[in-house]
Amino acid sequence: MKLVSFLNGNQEERLGLLVNEVVYDLHDASVSMKKNVLPTDMLTFLRGGEVLMQTAREIAETISSNNVKGVDDAKLLAPVPHPTSCRDGYAFRQHVAAARRNRKVEMIAEFDEYPIFYFTNHNAIQGPGEIECMPDHFKQLDFELEGAIVIGKKGRNVKAADADGYIAGFMIMNDMSARVLQMEEMKLNLGPAKGKDFCTVIGPWLVTPDELEPYKIPAKEGHVGNNYNLKMTCHVNGVKVSEGNLGDMDWTFAEIIERCAYGVDILPGDVIGSGTVGTGCFLELNGTGLLNDPNYQTQWLQAGDVVEMEIDGLGKLWNKINKVNTDFSLLAMKKAHK
Repeated sequence: MKLVSFLNGNQEERLGLLVNEVVYDLHDASVSMKKNVLPTDMLTFLRGGEVLMQTAREIAETISSNNVKGVDDAKLLAPVPHPTSCRDGYAFRQHVAAARRNRKVEMIAEFDEYPIFYFTNHNAIQGPGEIECMPDHFKQLDFELEGAIVIGKKGRNVKAADADGYIAGFMIMNDMSARVLQMEEMKLNLGPAKGKDFCTVIGPWLVTPDELEPYKIPAKEGHVGNNYNLKMTCHVNGVKVSEGNLGDMDWTFAEIIERCAYGVDILPGDVIGSGTVGTGCFLELNGTGLLNDPNYQTQWLQAGDVVEMEIDGLGKLWNKINKVNTDFSLLAMKKAHK
């Protein structure tokens, strides 16, 4: 199934189902079909677990074989507009190794010992469409091409061998990054914070794991969990700038969940990103370009740019980047060093 969150004609946030590019209101469909009544929002739906998920499947089957009315002019939101938390991993060795090589430092051995993640701002989640960034964000504004999962049931101390069963679905993630803010704060060995917390884009819909069965491949040697052969691309203003594959994840989502859930609860509605695929951001592309050619023309996102990310089986995530009209600047507020 492809599950969505959308605004209806009354500008109400609703839970929906996408079938053949048509959005259906799952609550209204459950009432009209005399099924278990489904909630109107994604988070409550996820908390209902497998019982509600099965009802949604039954509705999807009925919609596919009957003349059920869809929602006119539905505006898609982030599939999970209000996550309970948002973590981002660091699963692709290619990206980490290239970034360190470009900074002329050795590959860090700990990458191969355990998966890591950071918490980002779950209140700054965005979906398809136009997004706004502050002037400081445009100081080396970057995309990051990633996959992401949503947790579907509560767990604690979950082992990697069991962790795939906690995944409700998969999405595309664009972990937007303001590199100047990020680099200045990380000199203090804390972060990322303001370089990351302004916008994380997810979407366009939540794809349940059963739809990805045809893409399943073995995890890399020495790793545990499901892996998927899903081509990933990013275009900026119609020009392809990045290409990779979700199957290149070294650490699986199952292994990332295992670490996330150690000693703490993971909850329905938690979003966890894969981290950036190799070549999946301008920071890496620019660094590699300059390493090979000192005259390489670097590129960063600009106001008005259109970013399109696509992952096999997960759809296409489209955003236009707008600039807020203000002179308010964190960078200009820094105290002079004495």
